[in-house]
Amino acid sequence: MSDSQVKITKHSPALWTATFDNPPINLIDYDTIAELSDLVTELESDADVRTIVFDSADPEYFFAHFDVLGDPARAARLLPTRTGMAPWIDVLARLSRVPVVTIAAIRGRARGAGSEFVLACDMRFASREKAILGQPEIGISAPPGGNPMVRMAELMGRGRTLEVVLGGDDFDADLAERYGYINRAVPDAELDAFVQRFAERVASFDKTALAAAKSLVNDVTLPHDSVFPPALDAFRKGVMSEDGRKRLGALVSRGMQKRSELERDFGRHIGPQASVGE
Repeated sequence: MSDSQVKITKHSPALWTATFDNPPINLIDYDTIAELSDLVTELESDADVRTIVFDSADPEYFFAHFDVLGDPARAARLLPTRTGMAPWIDVLARLSRVPVVTIAAIRGRARGAGSEFVLACDMRFASREKAILGQPEIGISAPPGGNPMVRMAELMGRGRTLEVVLGGDDFDADLAERYGYINRAVPDAELDAFVQRFAERVASFDKTALAAAKSLVNDVTLPHDSVFPPALDAFRKGVMSEDGRKRLGALVSRGMQKRSELERDFGRHIGPQASVGE
């Protein structure tokens, strides 16, 4: 479909690329979730695909964050899910377990649910000059709803996870690499070629062996599905609280979800210098 938000390129039966394209800033909305769910279903069943790379058509935004102004009733159209969980956390949980190697090539901003998505991928390579990651939900009085904390804690430890989640600030690629948030920071001019070479290398190996190796790593690193629904409940409660609604309204009035200075520099705009009532 020409209006698809997730455009699939099949370089070969073994190697695919999924490119996100949802102007103006690649928000994750319920259409995005539906398309990702369909893609995950295909990855779960395709006999040939071994590696998929996720990238963005927008060099400024990989996935900005979840569309907080979308109609929650639309989520009902995506139910029931395969795991029985809410649609977004269903996608993340299944993505982390598909028998395919998943690689995020991050150029631009991946915050909130965008950060949750890349953390659910097997590997993350990011543009040194252009990638920004973060979990800013604390700025709307809520913990992250997809519970990226359990994945972060496995990657970077308790203290750094709390720094990311409780500070709500932006992390550039160099610091993200140092913390273990991403695998590597790669010079922007080299990112595409680097990821393509690595993806082609992995896709050249036996699918059964790749899937078995990934499954064995999953056994000792992936969280149980039961940890995800409470986080989503806590996120919804926080956003719907009086303080959450006030903070969210102030951010929307200052350009949230538009191609704005606030979205470019979100971490700074939820800090103490940003008045809740302005």
